[in-house]
Amino acid sequence: MTLTIHAGEKIAIVGKSGCGKSTLLKLIGRFYDPEKGEVLLDDVPVANYSFASLRNALSLVFQDVYLFGSSIRENIQFARPDATEEEIMEAARGAQLHEMIMNLPEGYDTLVGERGVKLSGGQKQRLSLARMFLRKAPIVILDEPTSALDNVTENLILRSFQDTLKHVTIITVAHRLSTIRDYDRIIVMDAGIVIETGTYDELMRRKGAFYRLANEDVSQEVIHA
Repeated sequence: MTLTIHAGEKIAIVGKSGCGKSTLLKLIGRFYDPEKGEVLLDDVPVANYSFASLRNALSLVFQDVYLFGSSIRENIQFARPDATEEEIMEAARGAQLHEMIMNLPEGYDTLVGERGVKLSGGQKQRLSLARMFLRKAPIVILDEPTSALDNVTENLILRSFQDTLKHVTIITVAHRLSTIRDYDRIIVMDAGIVIETGTYDELMRRKGAFYRLANEDVSQEVIHA
């Protein structure tokens, strides 16, 4: 496959389970290197960057959130240790987490427990998104970042994306296709290759692979409701 993503673009990667979506994200973040071909960042192979400089350019939010057994504040601040209290709170607001934190007896000093055992799946995801808002990296990589959230919270966070991440390059793996309607480009993958690309409306009009995925997505939402 050959794929070019331009600075400031919002790209969504979709496809059935096992088609290579998450693998592509991990290649960009250099969690492992390709056996053939190469991944370029600003026309330079990512292998030529130090891990420190590459990771400083990226903000990564995966489905599995790793949390330390310390306070909520320290877990958010992990993304940027020099952040001020107001910046931490602003990041939590963007992730729709601030109000929940303020309702806790210890507020931002509340301990989350080992690996965040005291938090729900949705709260963990929002804390991970708060880290992303705080980090302010030029490239944001998201792998199902809102899968554990209800629709109302998800829509509020997506609005924060639009307000806060206007000039940031966003690459998102999404199963809930309603979350990517306003993306600049949607990449449809199958067995490790790109089979369709276009905007949401363009792909729906083609009535191809994306159209079938979207109809399956609606059916799943009806069943869950």
